[in-house]
Amino acid sequence: MEKKESFSEIIQGSTPVLVDFFAEWCGPCKTRSPILKDFATQMGDRVRVLKIDVDKSPSTAATYRIQGVPTLILFKDGKIVWRQSGVVQKQQLTQIVNQLPH
Repeated sequence: MEKKESFSEIIQGSTPVLVDFFAEWCGPCKTRSPILKDFATQMGDRVRVLKIDVDKSPSTAATYRIQGVPTLILFKDGKIVWRQSGVVQKQQLTQIVNQLPH
């Protein structure tokens, strides 16, 4: 049986992890969902995309001081390398990930 990775284990990896902090009631979050799916498909195994519902994981949201949703945070090697609130287009996300040192 595979052990489920914890959030902290996932973000410690050398593969960049884009975390989408969202809420079910958030209109812009729904707008962003297809953008993130498209981005994840395009990037393949170069980046992991996680979605965290702030209402179901309030402690994780508090740890990263999520003031509003949607908020994206990009982690690499356990460090925050980029964060932004609001809707971000796929091209911008691709550009940010491509600029990361390998």
